[in-house]
Amino acid sequence: MTAVPAPRPRLLYVTDLAYPARGRRYCDEDIDLTARLRAEFDLALCHPRDAAALMAGFDAVVVRNSGPVLHYQHAYDAFRARAAATGVRVYNPLHGRGDMAGKQYLLDLTTAGLPVIPTVDSAADLDRLPAADTYAVKPKAGADSIGLRFVPYEELAELPYGGILVQPQIDFLYEVSFYFVDDRFQYALHAPDPERRWVLEPYEATEDDLRFARRFVDWNTLDHGIQRVDACRTREGELLLVELEDLNPYLSLDRVPEETREGFVTAMTESLHAFLKA
Repeated sequence: MTAVPAPRPRLLYVTDLAYPARGRRYCDEDIDLTARLRAEFDLALCHPRDAAALMAGFDAVVVRNSGPVLHYQHAYDAFRARAAATGVRVYNPLHGRGDMAGKQYLLDLTTAGLPVIPTVDSAADLDRLPAADTYAVKPKAGADSIGLRFVPYEELAELPYGGILVQPQIDFLYEVSFYFVDDRFQYALHAPDPERRWVLEPYEATEDDLRFARRFVDWNTLDHGIQRVDACRTREGELLLVELEDLNPYLSLDRVPEETREGFVTAMTESLHAFLKA
């Protein structure tokens, strides 16, 4: 008697293939990544606005390059509520403490004394910021630099606090990103030119670099999922956290060698299988 093969896990893969990201092509990354994942999973793609209506019948929902949530906040809130009510598994899990939950973590990490760009959200705390020529003002619910602006110190006291964050503008040498699957480091990329954030090159992470990045991965307490730790290298040589991307971090897989890309797909596949069994 011929054995009946076990059914393959069914994944609903959430992506906005048409999102016009600056310097990145979401569609290319997700087309390539889903083509590779199909070796192990039955998989369908959908737009983030459709995820809540389509998630039934899948073993898990994988949120990838779905764009800034603020463009479809009502649909995203409905998706989270439906997932919680029905018990559908979401990857990354929805209890992330980084960008998934807004920018509050930048305040929390500043208060905790971790190596992050100093961040405040009230006029009363402005004296906690180091002196700078200009200051970055960004929405707490922002993403992809939407709403970001730079102002001099003398204008900070008059800002409409409540939904904004203020940080000193850092004079940095370059930005660097560390990519993790679960708690496993995969690769690092950096932008040698500060004016060209998404022109990335492979970066050889040192042990000190990885200790820095792992502090934030450990802080986030996600057992499964993909995280990107974005940092800047100051002129004094220090790394400071810029963002902890744990909702839908773009992976820049087109910027790494094929061997690294295959290793990432293998790690993500293993992570998804473990996630589905947890």
